[in-house]
Amino acid sequence: MIRVMFVCLGNICRSPMAEAIFRELIKQANLTDQIRVDSGGTGSWHIGEEPHHETKLILQRNNISSDGLIARQINADDAKRFDYIIAMDDQNKEDLLQLVGQKDNVMIAKLMDFVSDPEENSIPDPYFTGNFDYTYRLVSTGCRQLLEYLKEEHAIS
Repeated sequence: MIRVMFVCLGNICRSPMAEAIFRELIKQANLTDQIRVDSGGTGSWHIGEEPHHETKLILQRNNISSDGLIARQINADDAKRFDYIIAMDDQNKEDLLQLVGQKDNVMIAKLMDFVSDPEENSIPDPYFTGNFDYTYRLVSTGCRQLLEYLKEEHAIS
């Protein structure tokens, strides 16, 4: 089982969006028995909350379920439970490395690291920018490329 966790600041915009999109891509590829996905935030402000209403709206407009998405904060044990912890921006990645350190058993990377010739190196936080459509587009591209990477890296189809 390949275990992937997406991480952003509060776990109400970017990382639950990535979790929902990736979950849908896994389902479409018939890989739900081989890949598990979750998300979390580096901060504790929104623990127990559903995704931001704009995140839920854009997922709904794209026929992607947000069911079961509840914000949680990451912790050091997540580095033991996940194979890939995928940050949305440089600060998230830095916070992750401070929390869990560099481990041999988990890859800590940014989602845009999996995109060849990305238009952004980090995914802007729509909580602050207000541009959920742009974030959705970047996250979707990143998730598709991450899935292709995993399929190749782990020889799954």
